[in-house]
Amino acid sequence: QVQLVESGGGLVQPGGSLRLSCAASGFTLDDSYAIGWFRQAPGKEREGVSCISSGDVRTYYADSVKGRFTISRDNAKNTVYLQMNSLKPEDTAVYYCAAGPPRYRYCSNYRFSDYDYWGQGTQVTVSS
Repeated sequence: QVQLVESGGGLVQPGGSLRLSCAASGFTLDDSYAIGWFRQAPGKEREGVSCISSGDVRTYYADSVKGRFTISRDNAKNTVYLQMNSLKPEDTAVYYCAAGPPRYRYCSNYRFSDYDYWGQGTQVTVSS
């Protein structure tokens, strides 16, 4: 059974850092799956934050997080990470990871509907 479990969320002050983890089971990350990180704040639409193409090392970042967030993967642990630095209050949201079976070469081409598997989400709150 395919399963994704996020962890690492919490409360952090502006300018602080958090590292989110997405542990995958039921499939192997390097089998050309795309892994995406999304976030949704209350009253706002879910937005893509970052993604990584597991078949290669292509990555994508939303303009709002470029230079602050870094996505990476550890194939041995079958886990994808999102390192979040210089956090801002506007980063407050529930963060979700999702996995999409091979479809496009670059993960930036995946739409929400292309991600078949989703985690339960982890809350990130940036506040002083």
